[in-house]
Amino acid sequence: MKLRYVILIIILIILGDQALKIWIKTGYTFGPVTNVLGIPWFRLYFIENKGMAWGWEIGGGWGKMLLTLFRLAAVIFGTWYLGRIVKQKYSRGFIVCAALIYAGALGNLIDSMFYGLIFEESTYSHVAKIFPAHGYAGFLHGKVVDMLYFPMIKSHYPSWFPFVGGQDFEFFSPIFNIADASISTGVITLLVFQKRFFKRHHEKPDPSTVETSTEVSDRVQVL
Repeated sequence: MKLRYVILIIILIILGDQALKIWIKTGYTFGPVTNVLGIPWFRLYFIENKGMAWGWEIGGGWGKMLLTLFRLAAVIFGTWYLGRIVKQKYSRGFIVCAALIYAGALGNLIDSMFYGLIFEESTYSHVAKIFPAHGYAGFLHGKVVDMLYFPMIKSHYPSWFPFVGGQDFEFFSPIFNIADASISTGVITLLVFQKRFFKRHHEKPDPSTVETSTEVSDRVQVL
């Protein structure tokens, strides 16, 4: 797979991810935005998180900064690694999965590094403006914008169910973004098809027949 196709995949994911985030951030307050195509279980719901994908957090300002620096290190390593696997002609599927993971990490890194500088604070009553005189946070302390919400099933746990009996149950409850989805798609596909991807890369070509003008006879073999 050629490097320019890998770069194109990454650019398309970043553009889609950032366009949706900026549209949500500058157009809506926290909370429900809309049902996509009128589908009740496919919603846009604006929230922000200070932590990792799917809303997981590491507490405190230092935790947030360390997470951003980890993302930055991962993207730097990923840049080198993508170039390496393309040059070594790894399986097309493996390269695409690596590109998806890389693009997702880069998409959320942009939020973490710059959104605190270029946006106002979003609240449940205030729509943030872009490029204010002062942003809501410093460099490396931006929050990640999430909006994709798929509450397909809403029900209750049976009363006999241990620990959570009678409580509300919802599938699928996490709110995420295109970058998160890109990372998850890449990782899950790698796990499912890892044998196929790595088998193709490590396959050795069949030894070819070498023609020779050397005399082949019982006398030569004995000598």
